[in-house]
Amino acid sequence: MNTQSLAGKHAVVTGAGRGIGAAIAAALAQAGARLTLMGRNRAQLEAQAGELATEVHVETCDVTDPENVQRAFGGAACALGDVSILVNNAGQAESQPFARTDLGLWERMLAVNLTGTFLCTQAALPGMLGAGWGRIVNIASTAGLKGYPYVSAYCAAKHGVIGLTRSLALELARKNITVNAVCPGYTQTDLLEASLAHIAQRTGKSAAQARAELTRANPQGRLVEPQEVAQAVLWLCLPESAAINGQAIAVAGGEV
Repeated sequence: MNTQSLAGKHAVVTGAGRGIGAAIAAALAQAGARLTLMGRNRAQLEAQAGELATEVHVETCDVTDPENVQRAFGGAACALGDVSILVNNAGQAESQPFARTDLGLWERMLAVNLTGTFLCTQAALPGMLGAGWGRIVNIASTAGLKGYPYVSAYCAAKHGVIGLTRSLALELARKNITVNAVCPGYTQTDLLEASLAHIAQRTGKSAAQARAELTRANPQGRLVEPQEVAQAVLWLCLPESAAINGQAIAVAGGEV
């Protein structure tokens, strides 16, 4: 890959203000893509935009709100042209035993993780079809490939993302548009830190003990770094990756 592999391409990254989303934005920028960063916290997005050496546009967006999504993608297209690359990274995780998983938690997990992916893809797809080229990468999780206890709603939503990925990949296979999923294992992010705090509070374990427990799930004995997830996403977005379609690629040290 050279530093201009994605020159001329307009990439949208949702949940781009921190963690995996910020790392993905940085990787795409280094490859020459123009970027629209989307998320709910404008200050975070603008701070991230200031770190990127490319043309960057910022849109606040709640991916669970259809009108909000249409507005944000309309603003992105007006600023930087039709979307060539969409990375559906916005997501959220909550844990509860299944018996205590109420309808509100269930609906929140489906809304942000699955419906948000659906809405953003529908908003970006017409431009890709018009241009005859596109890349859609859905950030799922190893929870989309296997089960974990106490996160049944999250697992169900991420399994749904994998199903959507595989179905849409076949539908668009002859349109020069690929659709793939990247499935990180436990990754060193702010979201993970919040999960560790929740585990410690719920179980009485220390934060260090909770971290060690999650780390043991990775056969390499470590947490995944956001930049490692970003490199997998970047690879899938390259023109040379046109034959990679409908895949769910685990970035998890061999856990799956």
